[in-house]
Amino acid sequence: MTISNFDDLLQAARTQAQPQRLLFVFVGVELPDDSTPEESERFREGQGGALVPLMCVDKRPDELTSFEQLVQESRQFGQQWGIVFAAALSGQSNQAPTSEAAEAPLQRMVEAIKRGDHGAFIPFDKNGQSVQFG
Repeated sequence: MTISNFDDLLQAARTQAQPQRLLFVFVGVELPDDSTPEESERFREGQGGALVPLMCVDKRPDELTSFEQLVQESRQFGQQWGIVFAAALSGQSNQAPTSEAAEAPLQRMVEAIKRGDHGAFIPFDKNGQSVQFG
């Protein structure tokens, strides 16, 4: 299944053989202090920058009805984010992973994004559309 928007992600998660827990990392985009003038110019044009994790959360697919719900919940934390990365954690024996079981994978996801290693995750813009880097 191709995931081109957040609704596709929810549908895919809900149809898996084992229950899922969705992992989300909200990131901001900042211009690094050591950026070159060319990088600064590209950043002003809306390109480049460094991804900075701001907050993260895990949810069962049945806890989310829409992308707008996730956006509304994120506003409670007062962080201005630009992209949200998503991943799924599969359950076992027809049991979804608990929030506690998701803590370590979620932290590994945060660390991977800090390193720029985000290819295993699906990024969504503020409108719930998947985006591609590069």
